[in-house]
Formats: sequence, C-alpha cells, structure tokens
Amino acid sequence: MKPAAVPKSLEPMVAALLNAPPFAAQEFISGGATFGEVHGTAAWLRHRLAGLGPRGTVCLATDDRSLIAAALLASLAGGPVLLLPYSLSIQALTGMQQATGCTAALTDRPRDFPANFEVIQPSWGDSNAGLSPSIVQPEEELLRLYTGGSTGTPQLWSKTGTNLFAEALFLAAHFGVSPRDRIAATISPSHIYGLLYSVLLPLVSGATVLAATPSFPEEISRIVRDQEATILVSVPAHYRALRGKASLGASLRLAFSSAGMLDVEDNSEFCHHNQAGIVEVYGSTETGGIGLRNRSQNEVGFTPYPTVDWQIRDERLHIRSPYLSPGLPRDAEDYFCTGDRAEPCGSTGFQLKGRADSITKVAGKRVDLEEIRELIKAQPGVTDCLVLALAETSGREHRIVALVEGRAVDPEAIRKTLAVRFEPYALPRAIKVIDRLPLKDNGKVDRAAILRLFAA
Repeated sequence: MKPAAVPKSLEPMVAALLNAPPFAAQEFISGGATFGEVHGTAAWLRHRLAGLGPRGTVCLATDDRSLIAAALLASLAGGPVLLLPYSLSIQALTGMQQATGCTAALTDRPRDFPANFEVIQPSWGDSNAGLSPSIVQPEEELLRLYTGGSTGTPQLWSKTGTNLFAEALFLAAHFGVSPRDRIAATISPSHIYGLLYSVLLPLVSGATVLAATPSFPEEISRIVRDQEATILVSVPAHYRALRGKASLGASLRLAFSSAGMLDVEDNSEFCHHNQAGIVEVYGSTETGGIGLRNRSQNEVGFTPYPTVDWQIRDERLHIRSPYLSPGLPRDAEDYFCTGDRAEPCGSTGFQLKGRADSITKVAGKRVDLEEIRELIKAQPGVTDCLVLALAETSGREHRIVALVEGRAVDPEAIRKTLAVRFEPYALPRAIKVIDRLPLKDNGKVDRAAILRLFAA
C-alpha cells in the first residue's frame, strides 16, 4: 500500500470537519453518539465556552471519546485550549490546576473536583448554533496532555492542530481506515496513543469506535469477536495476556501495539491465531509517531513514516517531523534529538538500541534511572554506581541493571532498600559489585566494557 503524504495545508480538511460532519448518520461510538451528534455538541461547547476568552483553557475531565472528539472540534473552531489530565483523581486534577491555572472542566458525569472549578456537563444532540467560522490556524496550540509517570514526574506537552490531525490523516490513508471499520481500543484516550487511534483516527476517517475499553483477555476476545471489530488498538501487556486464546474472529484486519516494545513470542502467538499481524508503533507523547514495524511481514527494524525525516548521529536518533511538540528543542536544520540510541537497519529503517537518557520504559511504565542510582549511592560502602536500562532482543523494551562500585557492599541490602521505594518493575534485575567502574581514556564510563560484564 502506497503511503500518503501529509496535506500541504490542513485548513481545507479542518474547514470540512467544522462545516458539516461528512458521516453525520454514522455512529461515532457503537450504540452511542453519531458523528452528527458529536458535531452538534461541538457547536454547543463552542458557544458555552466563549466566556473563557479567545484561547483560554478547559480541562477534559472525561474518558468519553465522543465528548473528547466534540471538544477537539470546538477548539479547532476557535474555542479554548484543552487540557487532558493523566488521571481523573482529585489529586491529579488539583495538581494540574496548580500547574496551569485552569479553573474550568468538561465532564460527562459527576466527579470530585477542586473547590473553585467551574464544572460543565454538555448538552448532547443537535445544535442550531453552528460552529464558528473562526478556525484556529493549524500551527496554533490545540491541546496539552501528559506523559505517563511512575518514578518520573508526569510532564505536560503541547500539541498543535497539525501535530494531531496531520498524523491522524496520515494513518487513515496509510492503513485505508474508512467508515466500514470498527475500532476496539484497550487503552484510555487520556494518553497520546489512545487519543490518536481511538478519537482522532475515527474522527477523520468515519470509523466507529466500540464503546467499551476492555482490559482482561476474555473481555477483549469477546468484544472483538461479538462486535466484529476490524481494528484492535492495544498494548504489549494485553497482547501477552491474550497468549493461548483462540482467534479474535475473521473480521479483524489490523492490530496496533504501542507504549513499549512487543515481545517477539507474544507477537508470534497472536499472529498464529489471527490473520492480522501486529503493527508496532514507535513514538512518544512529545514526538508523535515516528515509525512502524510488522514482524509478521519479516520487518526487523522500524520504518519511519514517509512524513518523518531521520538521521543517526553519534548513535542517537534525530527526527524532523510535523508531529513534534512545539516546545521541543531543535537544531538549525529543525531536527530533534530523541532519547533513544539507534543503528541503521537495511536501507530505509533503524533498530532501537536502548535509551540514552535516564528515563526509560519498562512494561510501558516510565522509570527514572537517576533516582535509582542516587538511592544506591546513599547505601553503606558504595562509592559510585551506574544504573542502565539494557535493551532486550525486542529492541526498546528494557531490563534494569546496576553496577555498584565499593567494598563491603551488600547487594541484598540494596535490593531490600530499593523494594521499599520503587515498584517491582523498576527494580534492577541484576546488581554487580565491582572495585572500580570501567572508564575510557577520556574519563568517561566505558559502556562496552559494562555490557560485557553483564553479558558474562
């Protein structure tokens, strides 16, 4: 299938979306709101939120995909910038309010909010008001959302209309997504992967999203089969849970995986029982999508989107992309240096060789290696320490290891101390004690020597 390029201008697409929904009678949510109702609610929101100013902010305190879609359309029509919290707990909402100053929230049902929040529950149905012709320019900010956090603090990233809708349009064209498709998503729309594949992708393609967000393997299997889903949007942990299950049904034609690297055996098992191969999506909240890989088609490395330029410099992957958050630092040629090490794979792709910075992902959760290192360094007998996330054979999935310098160091005591502070997935799987960390002639840590130590 020949991939499509990003349109030279998103303005015609945006104007068409706001003028009238092209699939008005089609269900946006299976058994729920139609595209016409989403559009009508967007018009209601645009007028209801006008008091927040030309580009104020409103919190999307909901996981209702149809409400999120309506709010995105309202924002495109000149409404407020949207804030998507990483959690709907009162603690997360209070923290978001303190960080951003936002005092208004959209919600689909009663929740606990900070005391001075203005809470708005929309009116669903047709609106005679129509959406404002004051269309936001594609490069203006549309939404802010968080990276997920575990030992690292969640970070808020800005996304423009181009960041979001250009990628959705690319995916719709590249994979031939249409009103005939039915999308089953096992992940929340509060994170970029779920937002892109279960809100924006159907919004621009006319595909229907199944109402449930299943997470247990029996539930996933039943919903995909019984509701004849054609596209499954899931994560490595859920594909692992599906091992040993029967086929998800003949209707399934596409399966996506992100938020960590997919285990080779989990991928093989899924492909053995289903006609659809799993497309692994590589990217992040701040970069948007970067590349794709489908092992069922014998793809070893990731192939970058044709809309993304890439280079490898000093083992670091650099990208130039229309999906990069506007706040990211870039060089003179507009390239952003990612936190991943990479090496070329074939003539058109790359393989990931692990994280270059201190934040890594284990089982889809963010882990701050520097926090682990500082705690180990504080233990009796430790003079220095290096904590690494070593790439597994699958590529970007990691195992954490610690090399500890010192004498009379008790590895078991270190393990017990770490277990009090960190979740099991963040604990080093191996702790080696050494008299002195191996260094190069220039005084820098000899990574190759360390890798040999743990390989042994």
